[in-house]
Amino acid sequence: MSLPLEGLTVVEGSAFVAAPSGGMTMAQLGADVIRFDRIGGGIDHRRWPLTPDGASLYWNGLNKGKRSLVVDLGDPEAQDLVAELVGRAGNFLTNFPAVGWLSYEALRRRRDDLVMVAITGNHDGTTAVDYTVNCAVGYPSATGHGDDPRPVNNVVPAWDLMCGQMAAVGLLAADRRRILEGVGDLVTLALADVALATVSMLGSLAEAQLLGTQREAIGNDLYGAYGSDFPTGDGRRVMVVAISPKQWRGLQAATGTTDAVEALADELGIDFADEGERYLARDRLGGLFEPWFAARTLDEVASGLDAEGVCWGPYRTFLELVDEDPRCSTANPLFNDLDQPGVGRHLVSGSPLAFAGVEGRGAATAPRLGQHTEQVLADDLGLGEAEIGSLVDRGVVATAD
Repeated sequence: MSLPLEGLTVVEGSAFVAAPSGGMTMAQLGADVIRFDRIGGGIDHRRWPLTPDGASLYWNGLNKGKRSLVVDLGDPEAQDLVAELVGRAGNFLTNFPAVGWLSYEALRRRRDDLVMVAITGNHDGTTAVDYTVNCAVGYPSATGHGDDPRPVNNVVPAWDLMCGQMAAVGLLAADRRRILEGVGDLVTLALADVALATVSMLGSLAEAQLLGTQREAIGNDLYGAYGSDFPTGDGRRVMVVAISPKQWRGLQAATGTTDAVEALADELGIDFADEGERYLARDRLGGLFEPWFAARTLDEVASGLDAEGVCWGPYRTFLELVDEDPRCSTANPLFNDLDQPGVGRHLVSGSPLAFAGVEGRGAATAPRLGQHTEQVLADDLGLGEAEIGSLVDRGVVATAD
């Protein structure tokens, strides 16, 4: 059975994370995603981390499975080629400013039922990036430890990644509407709105408005339930979460603290069956559990917790993740071991979505910049060999080195 998005063509004009991750999501599900860049690469083409030879592992990671077209974006002839490509594809995803020749109004002249997803920073079109959004929506003030007043940013560009997924959903939703009703649409998506919607759906806006409370920074503890981190006797650290009754009983059984926890509940006059009470008493509970972890190696902790069905995970560096975790290997169908041109052989993920009737997850390497320029011009735009040669010679387009 074919991948679910085979037959869908999407043109992508993008940089950094949000739009490229959205395009790659669709490519991994079978869509033909054609990313266009300026000659020499966009502003994200050399972003860290880099190989010793200067290849961007970041760029390669966000553009797997796409085709690459390179043009002189300042040349009207190149702009016309890209606009025609968008019209023929019928789907356009971008976080470039949707003005001038890249505006929906201009592109729609090529195809009346065009679907376009335009990502912006704020809803009014002003600039914002993940880090300027994240700092403003409250989470850094609730991250870190309570004895340090400094806010702590998340090193994962979570809003960018969520925005990319929303962009893919938005494009597919508009495409479905086009199938049903025969009309295209311009879908606008603000990065800040993705973050604000999340703050709303998790109850934090209502908490601030209705309760007037300021969420405190609580380190690695789990807000509103029992979850905490513990150092092991061999210098490692684990995160333990006990939300369900089974997990809570398992943690006590594994650590041999069932009687001590019951005595603490009697002392405090509370019922630890209520996860909120466990949260409020987390420091006292942690004091009961911590000696068990401190007296054991990570392997011993793992055996003891697994035997009782406790939900837990070890803290790892990226190096430890690759070395230790079987989920991060070809034992997991998510990954293939592929040879990325100009980089080398390494683990490459496909889509986390596993369709029962589809073999494989769409894992693929990223293109070399301009690798498909001639192919796109010939196969997608119908240009002849002489026309393509002229465009290359005049610097309107470029091919891979």
